[in-house]
Formats: sequence, structure tokens, C-alpha cells
Amino acid sequence: MDTSIFRSYDVRGLYPQQIDAEIAKQIAMAYLSVVSRKLPKPVKNLKIVVARDVREASEPLMKSAVEVFLKYGAEVHDLGLVSINDFYFATGYFKYDCGFMATASHNPPGYGGFKMIMNSTEYTDSIKYISGQQVYKELSALSDFHPEEKKGKYKKRDISKDHIKHILSFVDVKKINKLKVLADTGNGMVGLILPKLFAKLPAELISIFSELDPKFANRPPNPLAKDAYLPASQTVLKNKADLGVMFDVDGDRMFLLDEKGQFIRGDMTLLLLAKMLLKKDPGAGIVYNLICSHAVPELIAKWGGRPIRSEVGYINLARHMHLEQGSMSGEVSGHFAFKENYYTDSGLIALVLALQAISEDGRPLSEIIKDFSLYYRGDEFNIEVENIPAKLEKIRYHYHDNIKDEIDGITVEFGDWWFNVRPSNTEPLLRITVEAKDKPSAEQRQQEILKVINN
Repeated sequence: MDTSIFRSYDVRGLYPQQIDAEIAKQIAMAYLSVVSRKLPKPVKNLKIVVARDVREASEPLMKSAVEVFLKYGAEVHDLGLVSINDFYFATGYFKYDCGFMATASHNPPGYGGFKMIMNSTEYTDSIKYISGQQVYKELSALSDFHPEEKKGKYKKRDISKDHIKHILSFVDVKKINKLKVLADTGNGMVGLILPKLFAKLPAELISIFSELDPKFANRPPNPLAKDAYLPASQTVLKNKADLGVMFDVDGDRMFLLDEKGQFIRGDMTLLLLAKMLLKKDPGAGIVYNLICSHAVPELIAKWGGRPIRSEVGYINLARHMHLEQGSMSGEVSGHFAFKENYYTDSGLIALVLALQAISEDGRPLSEIIKDFSLYYRGDEFNIEVENIPAKLEKIRYHYHDNIKDEIDGITVEFGDWWFNVRPSNTEPLLRITVEAKDKPSAEQRQQEILKVINN
């Protein structure tokens, strides 16, 4: 078995080279072991919700997993083809013991995998993620796991009406204007629910790439891939839309484009949502990751909120939401999670909040975002290195007087600029983010950092 498929957040690998039906059975068995032990509850008493995305790998992988669940007596409710937003909602709202979805997130079409969750035993109305690495550790102990064999129960379930009602509970629909919205769902899962959601909204929906396609033929599955936003940008301009929205193919990440077709970074969208949320919930805690612009904590504090800094990664942000009583969280990568959504991501809740925020402000989206752009933050860039610890040591030595912390890589702060250098979890890469007062200053500092690393 290729152990590289077991990731920090989930399981992902090429199908069938790295992950196939037999490996899926082993993963399903290890998952049952984790959940049964943690709840604690015998497998025959578990109520499991399952779902899948449109990838060619997802149906055969899920079929193998469900066979295992039913062999040991679990009750399985199958949502069928849905977005990850629907899957998270169903697990929390209907209080399933746990959830198991066949998806490979925003990886290329040849990949398959699983996202695994369970209802938290520590916090009320909260979902806990089960990492691929947890499941891998459990594999080595499966010889000691002997659940009783008993025929389980299986049924299909449609939760779309309940989910739409939940999404709309986050906004006042009467305050949303008749905005013209261009949506690019990338031939992925949000294409199924979005028309149903907009049928309940005053806004007009224009869709591109809304048909499900396991090959994701029209644009890369990841909206952050080079030029992935261009079809949406061009369609915004062609239709004179008020804004555009893009989702990754499993649907949890949401990105906005303004009326000029300009792509809006996730931390700027976080500010749009946070400002809206703070009107409803003054003093709320807003979790952001440490590579967001410094404008994020500064403006949240200015608006009366409580900025909460986190390591990168939605599991880390969820942990800070719990520990420091945050109401929502957001990342540059387009993940937005909400306390009232069982502490999980929802690109759909983020979208309706954005629609109300834009409607209430009344200005074009580009003008709203301009107010948030206090500094110039360059895009995170990656460099390949042979010896990551040695390169990080060079950063420590050169910038030792200005190191803020090392909770996720090394963050260095100066009066008018800052940067973060952090290693990739899976590749021989350093990821570098630099922010300064303007673009020339940021580019100058990037070159300085590279010179330190490569000297």
C-alpha cells in the first residue's frame, strides 16, 4: 500500500494505481475502528451517512466501503451525488454518528479518495475531522479489531430542502438585491444545488460549467490554478454581471470575482463576510490564518470583532474556533467555516452572506474590496529545496531579532512589512508569503528572502 495517500486531512491518491476497491475496504475498516473506539459505540449501532462526488473513482470506492459498513451491522444512509457542503450539513443536522464521503477534493480527475468525519464527543453541535494519518495508524492495529458480523440497513436520502433552509437561515433574504450573479461550478458538485438555492433568492443566476463531468474538462478543478478564473471573468464582463462566484469541484471553497471580472483573494472575501457577521453578532471572534493580510486582524478589531490567529489549514482553524469561541473562520484558500454550521466549511453559506453584504453596501464589489486593501500582499509562492531544515535555519539566523513565532513555519515581522516561510507537508517545497506597503516593496523583500535562502 502506498502510504502517501494518507494525508493530514483526508485520503487521496491516483485511481486505481494508488487507491482501489480493496484498499478502500481496508480504509473503511480502519475508519470503523476509529469511530467505534472514539464514540465509543459498537459498529452494529453506528448510523453512518455516506456521499460521493462525480469522479470516476468515487462510485466504485464508495461501493466497497459501504459493503464493509453493512457487513458489520451499521445503518447507512446514502446521499448519492452531492457537494461536501451537503455532506457536512447532513452529518451535523441529522446527528449521524459519522460521515464518509468519496471525493478527492480539488485534485485532478484521475484521483480518488475519502473525507471522513464524526460528530464530536467534546463539543455540542460540532463535527470532528478524521485525518488520513489517523486512519493509517489504525490500519496497523486492525488485527485486534473484531466487530460482530450482522446485516446492516441501507437507504437513500435527499436532504436538499433541509439544507437550503439551513443556508438561508444565515441571511435576511429580503435584504438581498436583484443582483446578477455568474456562477462557475467547474463541472463539479455545487452545480446540482445552486439552481435550487437561487430559486429562493431575488438574485439572478447565470451558470457556466454547471453540468457534472468527471473529467472537469472546462477548467482546472482548483480555482486557484493558473488562469482557471478566466472563463468566469470573461463571462462576468460579457453579461455585465454584478459579481462572479467560483467553487472548487467538491464545493467547499468559494471565490468571488468583482463586476470587472477581477479575482478576489480569500482573505479579502473573509473581511466582506466578517463585517457582515459582526453587524449581527457584535464582538464575535473571527479566526484567520497567519498568511492572511494584516488588514484582516486590523479591520476586524476596528469593527469591534475579536481577531483570532491560526495556523494554516481548516482543521487548525476549526480547533481555534472551538478553543477561543470563534463564530466563523476564513483562509486565503477560500475555506469559510461557521460555528452555526457545525464548525465546518460551507461555500454556500459564504456566498449568501456575501450577497447580503454587497446588497446592503450598495456599491460595486470592486469599490467595497478597495476599502480592505490596506497593504500589498503578494501571492504565496513555492520554491523547491533539497534540505528544508537547513534553509529554515538560514531564515532563523538572518532574521532572529524579528521572528514573531514558529507556530506554522517562521513568521518574521518588521514595522512596514512581514513574511512567512513554511514547509510543505508532502513535497520538498518552501511556501513563502510576503506583505509590504506596496508592490515594489513586496517584490524587493521577496528577492531579499530568496537571496538569504539560496546563499
